[in-house]
Amino acid sequence: MTRLKQPADCVSKTDIRSAIDALDEELLQLFARRQGYVRRMAELKQHPDEAFDHERIETMVAALKDRAEELGLEGAQAEAVWRTLIDWNVAFEKRAIAARLEALRDRPSKPGADF
Repeated sequence: MTRLKQPADCVSKTDIRSAIDALDEELLQLFARRQGYVRRMAELKQHPDEAFDHERIETMVAALKDRAEELGLEGAQAEAVWRTLIDWNVAFEKRAIAARLEALRDRPSKPGADF
């Protein structure tokens, strides 16, 4: 994690922009790590319909919204960010699972079966 000035210690727009840029880089790295887990989840699921779990999503978003508010972040902002992220992840999982199933269907069932 990058050592940043505290917001109150920033004396210029450049100070603030530098801190925000550093935080954005950390966020990107975290999102990339998170995406690795989403890819693995898509490998484990057997059907594209498994990508959407309404109960899990609503429970997760509510908890994240509450935690955001505890941290002084607007809950609505956190909810919007996570819902966008989740929507993208669900779509990614559906595509990945469907592509894997399609590849399995197109593969010959036995060696030499395509002759």
